[in-house]
Amino acid sequence: MSADATATRVLGADPNRPITIAILAMGGQGGGVLVDWIVDLAQHNGYLAQATSVAGVAQRTGATIYYIELLAHKHVADHGGAPVLAQMAVPGEVDIVIASELMEAGRAMQRGLVTPDRTTLITSSHRDYATLEKVVPGNGIADTTAVLEAGHQHARRFLHDDMQAIAKKNGSVLSASLFGALAGCGELPFDDAAFEATVKRAGVGVDASLRAWRAGLNAVRSPVQRDAPADPMATAPRPLPARAASPQVEPLRERIEREFPAQAHAMLGAGLQRVLEYQDIAYGTEYLDRVADLHGLALRCGGAAHGHAATVEAARWIAVAMAYDDVVRVADLKTRAGRSQRVREEVGAGADEVVGTVEFFHPRMEEIYGLMPKGLADWIDATPPLRAMLARRVGNGQRLRPHTVRGQLLLQGLASLRRWRRRSQRHAVEMAHIARWLDTVKNLMGSDYALALELIRCRRLVKGYSDTHARGEAKFDKLLRAATLLQGRPDAAADLAALQAAALADPQGQQLAQRWQLLGLAA
Repeated sequence: MSADATATRVLGADPNRPITIAILAMGGQGGGVLVDWIVDLAQHNGYLAQATSVAGVAQRTGATIYYIELLAHKHVADHGGAPVLAQMAVPGEVDIVIASELMEAGRAMQRGLVTPDRTTLITSSHRDYATLEKVVPGNGIADTTAVLEAGHQHARRFLHDDMQAIAKKNGSVLSASLFGALAGCGELPFDDAAFEATVKRAGVGVDASLRAWRAGLNAVRSPVQRDAPADPMATAPRPLPARAASPQVEPLRERIEREFPAQAHAMLGAGLQRVLEYQDIAYGTEYLDRVADLHGLALRCGGAAHGHAATVEAARWIAVAMAYDDVVRVADLKTRAGRSQRVREEVGAGADEVVGTVEFFHPRMEEIYGLMPKGLADWIDATPPLRAMLARRVGNGQRLRPHTVRGQLLLQGLASLRRWRRRSQRHAVEMAHIARWLDTVKNLMGSDYALALELIRCRRLVKGYSDTHARGEAKFDKLLRAATLLQGRPDAAADLAALQAAALADPQGQQLAQRWQLLGLAA
């Protein structure tokens, strides 16, 4: 919620200058609807309105910029003739900028559309992450705080709230809450009743739109809020419960309390929950065995003096490593009722409407082999006709429709292979990789606790499915080797941390290669 202390003005008083409004919105966010409402509002209240748009080439490589100019009919009549209005927004000449998402507000400022002497900037503070933010192996999310600070610095007034959440809460769409925010800013020469009448004339989803409109209006009339939205990457595990929800899990919970320091209880509880959900009780026991083995060594190497940091990090990353993404896991996630319900909510489907999705599966041959027992996978790989036939069947990927009987049965069948997962070739490979990682950590622990700790954290590089997993694992293996090469250096831990940061900076690994060379490590 935000309302700037700058005095509210009413636009349109100068007969020689039209009211200028720029709207930046991505595809599917209702930018066109918002423009239609503003044009209709103006035309029914004594104003001439012209709207133009410059479309972006895709949803996140370029938002559509809509531009509206409003001029009172009285001013037109006084001067005679038809006015000549601009076709596009001009930097420094925009009265109101409306952005459908926080980074679009940032783009508007970069383009010079927002100026401190003239522009009121209205934006939803939610985020729809760009492709460039998503492809970064680490946290590629842009700094929202910087955009908020720039908005307060560069706009005459800066009004922001999570208009997406407001719209969803009221069963409507983003354009309705943004239209409310435009009314709430009080700068257009139209009263609230005129805005409300515009929504009613549209005749579609009127009740929900009016609820969202009113909520958006009230949000920007609330006291100023300069705090940045919560960091979506900032998470913390819940405290270990006093008792497990299941009698079968209770012995494992008691083991955590009995064998591990309090600093690690919350992370161990979260890790245990993850591996139990992934597999079964026996797998949870195996998880605690692995962490206990490393914890014992860390204690002997001064772990208590370090706040048991290695134990806490091991509790986290061993759980992530053991709950690796495979075809079984992907199929399981895609058939869960919660996912189907979330999709229905996102598209606004009614209770009696059928919602269908198309799931694209394109596993590599390695994923197909990984589902099989090692002996069978090796036999097929050594039999060219069978290998070629299998490649033809899956090489172009599969499009499955979970809302159909066939699609649901196929996905449920893949998910049911969970009970045989621990006999698969993929599981054997993953467990061998985890063992090699932890053995290296243990070898480093005695001589350099900090270096061993950083190597535990490096496991964050391995994530995802198929090619994503393969790329991350290749980088991780390189850092596993780097840890051994750095052993004995005074700044070994810091150097490994720098290598990890470089590996997370770009998917191609260019920065990792540069940092590797800078540290003078053997090729």
